[in-house]
Amino acid sequence: MSEEKFSQEEPLLRVEHLSMYFGHRSAEKKAVNDVSFDINKGEVFSLVGESGCGKTTTGRTIIRLYDATSGSVYFKGRRIVAGTRSYTDEIKALNQKKKGLSETSPELKKIEDRIDELKEEIRKAKFDHKKGNAEWVKEELKRIDAEYQEAKKGVSGKEALALQRKYHRDRKLAKRSKLVTKIQMIYQDPVASLDPRMTVREIIAEGLKIQGVRDKKYIEEQVLQMLDTVGLVSEHAGRYPHEFSGGQRQRIGIARSIIMKPELIIADEPISALDVSIRAQVINLLHELCSTMGLTILFIAHDLSVVKYVSDRIGVMYFGNLVEMASSDELFAHPTHPYTKSLLSAIPLPDPDTEKDRIRIRYNPLVDHEYDEEEPTFKELVPGHWVRCTTKELAKYKEEYDKA
Repeated sequence: MSEEKFSQEEPLLRVEHLSMYFGHRSAEKKAVNDVSFDINKGEVFSLVGESGCGKTTTGRTIIRLYDATSGSVYFKGRRIVAGTRSYTDEIKALNQKKKGLSETSPELKKIEDRIDELKEEIRKAKFDHKKGNAEWVKEELKRIDAEYQEAKKGVSGKEALALQRKYHRDRKLAKRSKLVTKIQMIYQDPVASLDPRMTVREIIAEGLKIQGVRDKKYIEEQVLQMLDTVGLVSEHAGRYPHEFSGGQRQRIGIARSIIMKPELIIADEPISALDVSIRAQVINLLHELCSTMGLTILFIAHDLSVVKYVSDRIGVMYFGNLVEMASSDELFAHPTHPYTKSLLSAIPLPDPDTEKDRIRIRYNPLVDHEYDEEEPTFKELVPGHWVRCTTKELAKYKEEYDKA
């Protein structure tokens, strides 16, 4: 897919019906259950919710630290994550349904055709998950070859030799690269995420070395450039993580991520372990990187007051489900799902008088919903504002929205 076509038609990241279950089937835990959203290039999309709701698991599954149970993740139009559970479960259900049908039944033919379709989907999913990167590498090599053939026209002498060296280096790196490395992660704990036995120079340069970069001068230049980008100095390169404050450690983690020239950053609660005075600095740094490097960010947090400031759009998660999704302004102006209202009511206010009178809303799904007749699905309340609800609830939410 060409860059021009991608930019016009595709979001940078598209998550479709993603599920991540842990444990054995008889006692498995649904950490993420049928979650779908997309992120456009240059956007900051936030996932919020209480601890244990599945935010971090979603991010880790996208970057393939976990193998998805079912669903797909597309990055730049290419599937990088594919789970097959939903297909195999449907095949089992259809095989059970076949047992009560005669061989001449027209329904039997439809079921068998559907089973064949599902088996083909499983084959494609396994291919994309295991070998899809090899196809991407082939395309990258073709692009590098074409650019080199065009660039070497009319070039001679030392300039041609330098161009040839760059060409061979780019091809070598492309052969060892992975599409998923265009997505990098900033972790929640800036202490545990850094190896205490490695210097800052080694920590930041590790990704380049894994990709096969051996030019020590180039590596040193990149490390020092990244340190400067995140607000540290070159003298910090030879120190160890324990010699830095929490905010400085998080800056090192950010430098380690951006040295790989990613297009998407998954920021997993990057400020929750930091002092309040340092949080604003890290958030401003991420904002600056978005504008200077053209980064797209999936921001994971539970602090809604911070999320409102950094986000273009927000998705609210509860018990592994995405329950509401809208633009930042829309969500704060018209919170619709009872859980979203509960989260917003929990934000502390800086005014003592107002805080004293603040009404906290409690969310109880057994009381607030009736799912006996219909299972909830993601429905569009108004353009761009989605809520997980039943048809009856949607009518009620629309009435409330119109009155607001």
